[in-house]
Amino acid sequence: MFTIDAHLDLSMNALEWNRDLRQPVLKIREREQGLSDKPDRAKGTVALPELRKGNIGLVVATQIARYVAPGNTLPGWHSPQQAWAQTQGQLAWYKAMEAEGELVMIKDIAGLQNHLTLWMDGTPNEAKPIGYIQSLEGADSVVSIDYLQQAYNNGLRAIGPAHYGPGRYANGTDATGYLNQQGKELLKEMERLGIILDATHLCDDAFWDALKIYNGPVWASHNNCRALVNHNRQFSDDMIKALIERGAVIGSALDAWMMVPGWVRGQSNPKAMGCSLNKMVDHMDHICQLSGNALHVGLGTDLDGAFGKEQCPYDVETIEDLNTVPALLLKRGYSQQDVENVMHGNWLRFLEGSWK
Repeated sequence: MFTIDAHLDLSMNALEWNRDLRQPVLKIREREQGLSDKPDRAKGTVALPELRKGNIGLVVATQIARYVAPGNTLPGWHSPQQAWAQTQGQLAWYKAMEAEGELVMIKDIAGLQNHLTLWMDGTPNEAKPIGYIQSLEGADSVVSIDYLQQAYNNGLRAIGPAHYGPGRYANGTDATGYLNQQGKELLKEMERLGIILDATHLCDDAFWDALKIYNGPVWASHNNCRALVNHNRQFSDDMIKALIERGAVIGSALDAWMMVPGWVRGQSNPKAMGCSLNKMVDHMDHICQLSGNALHVGLGTDLDGAFGKEQCPYDVETIEDLNTVPALLLKRGYSQQDVENVMHGNWLRFLEGSWK
């Protein structure tokens, strides 16, 4: 079944992890044997061949570069200008993959329709470019509001104003506090340009602030449920209901600590913790019960988002294994139409409504 994954850090993996994503996952793992600079070395799950094998023909692909102020212990860049330059290097990688015929940027309805026609023509996927919608995870790299127009002209279509900790525009995971004036101006400019607001990673204060200020389309590319795993990174039921009222789609993430309670990073084991794709379906089902339908959930896996097989469902060897999700949903009693909506239909409906 044609599948959309609404959150993959492809360029980060290519440049910061030095992975040639044109190669199959197993080849990348072989190249990384013996490396220990990152905890997920030789454990990656994402590469372009596996996306094609899994019929994952459209993804939301990120640019990401955090600014860290003095005293902030998170990894990141020491000036917004450096962070901007990093995102532009990531954009250059996407363009290089376009030149190779590996990727194609999707930024409007016409491009989306043409891409869907190609991927649904019944021919093998091996030679088809994977479509990507460009998103910015954390707005710290936007040096000033004036930079947004340039980013939009370069194809940027979604922004999550915050990532982890305090940000230049908004506070994110593990932080608190409402939007500053610069953040409010960012949202107004995003609305003017038609850039989608990604509510993922906004701290609770900033989340409610943003929904009041921003009148454009809102989604949550990769987020799970606080009712099942109690952490501020997750959405509370009230937040989920507010997103449903806005017509949002929430992508389910496959980082194990967000899927099962009690996960200890670097110690817990997916199999021992019972972390399987069925746990993702638990989070999906929770959202569906709150909404009364299956129209507000999708996939936003974040696979290889600084973690690999050591911290994702044990029944995911590579991202190709997303093709097992339909059977899990059907087993829970979801209809074939529900399954199609979760795998691609909800994201497509959202985009068609947002890109009029």
